[in-house]
Amino acid sequence: MHKITYLLIFNLLISYSVLSQKTENTYSFTDHIRFGGGFNIGLSGSFSTISISPSAIYDFSNEFSAGLGLTYVYLKNKSTYNNTTHLYGGSILAFYKPIQYIQLSTELEELKIDQNYNTANFSRWQTALYIGFEYVTGNVALGLRYDVLYDEEKNITQPSALTPVFRFYF
Repeated sequence: MHKITYLLIFNLLISYSVLSQKTENTYSFTDHIRFGGGFNIGLSGSFSTISISPSAIYDFSNEFSAGLGLTYVYLKNKSTYNNTTHLYGGSILAFYKPIQYIQLSTELEELKIDQNYNTANFSRWQTALYIGFEYVTGNVALGLRYDVLYDEEKNITQPSALTPVFRFYF
């Protein structure tokens, strides 16, 4: 009888010991997700632009993150052209931090562009593939990105293949 009691107590102590080995640093899937993106508002007498680009990224490690983003841009030009443009679409993002304050990024973006010139309407798709270099401090990244697919004749969203980037994630 004593052998069974000792064996039962020994078994309980081992079970408790194994269960107490559970670490405090266990994370769920949602603990690695960050939300953020970018926004822009530009207003003048004849030109207005409003854009919002929310995104969600998953931190695979301290160095590598990837995710998805959405984009909406409203442009209104009241000058001699008098046009309105709506851009909307999505993107796939990837970030790599080789050292603490430096981030390399890549983004594949697909935008649907709907333009209204007085009485004429135009619609088309535009693809961009950005390679970026950013300075990161806290939740904010500032830098430049280059569109390797940029075509000066077809691109209406930016005047150059090189554009600034401002991102924040929480």
